[in-house]
Amino acid sequence: MTSLTQVSAGFEVRAIAHGVLAELRVTDDAGKAPVLLTDIDGGAPLRCCLRRIRPGEQVALVSYAPLRRWARETGSEPGPYDEVGPVFIHPGECGGPDGSGYLGSFATSARVLRAYNADGRILGGRLVDPDPDGSPVPVESALAEMFADPAVALVHGRALEFGCFTFEVRRAGN
Repeated sequence: MTSLTQVSAGFEVRAIAHGVLAELRVTDDAGKAPVLLTDIDGGAPLRCCLRRIRPGEQVALVSYAPLRRWARETGSEPGPYDEVGPVFIHPGECGGPDGSGYLGSFATSARVLRAYNADGRILGGRLVDPDPDGSPVPVESALAEMFADPAVALVHGRALEFGCFTFEVRRAGN
């Protein structure tokens, strides 16, 4: 099952799927056990429910290979575009994203959107500046433009500061 937060303009913003989260909570994509920690300050994005960590909340830090996971599902071979990086998730099951639409709390930070084709090769990227009011419109507009290209199979949203994977976007129904 995949967690969805938005169906708009023909695309879906997705959290890490529940089944994948269960695997990562045991052994991550670097073959390690999760690192449990309490985030005193909070604010970093959780990839399981697409919200920000609350101050004092316990989280798990795991290595995640989003393109590798997608390639297994689709039979693609991302080759050198395969990346493994750190993400925060809840250490136990959570309800996934609640609400609909692109999260305004994510819109207040700059995002890099990377488009990939069906073979898992990068097609290009876009920098989306932060919106001080938390409007999702700039990100949604950039995604709509990217998905206007029929060669785009999926898009990864990443944090600009650290380059960490934040969310995946696919065409609706894929």
